[in-house]
Amino acid sequence: MNTTAMSLPLANAAVDLFLKGGPIMYPLLIAALVAIAVVGERLVWWLRISARRDATAVAAALAAAERGDMVAAEEAVAKSQDPVARVLRAGLAHRTGSFEGAVQVAAAAELREAARFIGVLDTLVTLAPLLGLLGTVTGIMGSFNSIGSDELAVTKVTGGIGEALIATAAGLGIAIVTLLPLNLLSSRLSRLQADLEAAATALQVALQKGRAP
Repeated sequence: MNTTAMSLPLANAAVDLFLKGGPIMYPLLIAALVAIAVVGERLVWWLRISARRDATAVAAALAAAERGDMVAAEEAVAKSQDPVARVLRAGLAHRTGSFEGAVQVAAAAELREAARFIGVLDTLVTLAPLLGLLGTVTGIMGSFNSIGSDELAVTKVTGGIGEALIATAAGLGIAIVTLLPLNLLSSRLSRLQADLEAAATALQVALQKGRAP
């Protein structure tokens, strides 16, 4: 059977269901599109970061710093795009001055980039069910307003109840689907933060050992 022929009834059914959900479906659609765009952008960003991770350069820099060979330590992370390596590079560049401040600023910049749009997803997880609930309220209100108005009251009442259920289901669905990548991204962010803190502490210890007589 033709795939296009099969997809047309599904598309028509989806559009019909969307229209039956009432006006609140339009902000829910916007919320869904924003969630898809943010999740897609964040997943691509994390894939790029994962490809740039360079544990070898980080280990080489820490080993060289522990030996007291600062030139080799700086060279090990000089060209690396690993976020951890960039933080170590900032620490090595300020090892004789404001080491902690430089590391904190560099780590904050990396975490700020990693945490982009996390707040948007968090807001959508809360907002989508509330929009669905609003659609429930407006649908039920429409049903009550239709009671006893004319001979088509039963149709209008059932339409209002259907609108309420569709809006509620859409809001909950968007929240549930958005919650999963939100938790995944939050977990990756926490892991990166732990890696940055561990690397900064390891570099500080290595520098102290490298200065020891």
